[in-house]
Amino acid sequence: MIKVEFLGPIGKAPMEMEASTLAEVSAQLKTDSSLIQWLDKCAVALNDTMVNDLATELKDGDRISILPPVCGG
Repeated sequence: MIKVEFLGPIGKAPMEMEASTLAEVSAQLKTDSSLIQWLDKCAVALNDTMVNDLATELKDGDRISILPPVCGG
């Protein structure tokens, strides 16, 4: 079981799911219409390390953070 958390203005509660790769997480998240507008814009962190390869393997207890773009000055 892995945990997915959504940061910033996404406004979605964390969820747990079974997945063995980031590609599987992506496929599951794309079934949620409230997330569609965010997924292509967001960065992804696995256990606080930025990742971008959907083939990244996951293990039980991993934490995925979905990070929306931010602006700063």
